[in-house]
Amino acid sequence: MGTVLSAEGLTKHYGELIAVNDLSFDVDAGSVTGFLGPNGAGKTTTLRVALGLAAPNEGNVLVFGRPFARLERTGTRVGAVLDAADLHPGRTARDHLRMLATVARVPRSRVEELLTVVDLSGVADRRAGGYSLGMRQRLALAAALLGDPELLILDEPANGLDPDGMRWLREFLRDFAKQGRTVFISSHHLAEVAQTVDRVVIINHGRLVVASPLSEVTARLVGTVRVQAAQADALELALHQAGVNTTERENGTLRVHGVAAERVGEIALAAHIAVSQLVSESSSLEDVFLELTAEQGR
Repeated sequence: MGTVLSAEGLTKHYGELIAVNDLSFDVDAGSVTGFLGPNGAGKTTTLRVALGLAAPNEGNVLVFGRPFARLERTGTRVGAVLDAADLHPGRTARDHLRMLATVARVPRSRVEELLTVVDLSGVADRRAGGYSLGMRQRLALAAALLGDPELLILDEPANGLDPDGMRWLREFLRDFAKQGRTVFISSHHLAEVAQTVDRVVIINHGRLVVASPLSEVTARLVGTVRVQAAQADALELALHQAGVNTTERENGTLRVHGVAAERVGEIALAAHIAVSQLVSESSSLEDVFLELTAEQGR
């Protein structure tokens, strides 16, 4: 379906501080892509350049093939949330959205529609200054959706959401992408990201660590293999003789690290040891994230 957003050799520094360093990646249309990295990795700086709020020193971020400043009909193509607190505390949610709709030349009916979508209709006439962080996140998302955009760029949209709110956001973003639209989401809620995104872009110290489908990223690191056998002592010895020394023992169960389940099964078969259980515990996104960012920092 093509590329919707792409960083091309992006470098951005503030004085001697290099926030982003020669960063390149693509975001495909129709995907939910997670933009991940430790605090200070350069995520927000990258998003600001993408939205024309900061100028790159070298390279650029292109949106629909152009720098944001040269994009036509931006309101109907891109919706963004970088700061959920960016609203007047004395204005009601309904008035806040109506004001933005007037500027964007969007019908007022769209405001009422979105208040329902983000589940704020019942509190739409309360002043936003009294909203919880989760409610402000929903209001910010409604503002980003006013122009019915093709691309959503969201910075930490799950902050302040309760579990029901996170589930609602996850389902909303998935449905949004199923319509052929695109989501680029920065978040530190890795467990939630793993349930939401198709692809990940991980950066650290302003540089790219990996950009690929989520399934490929989590498959990069071999997880733990749990194996049970009546001859546990013999199996442990056979594993050690085969060079697999990272094992743990708990009752009759061996936990083997750093080797695939297929290899454990081959070793047991060669030693004529019957196994009653052989389970691969795959790496979580958090495991992979911590390992990859630690590797880059070494």
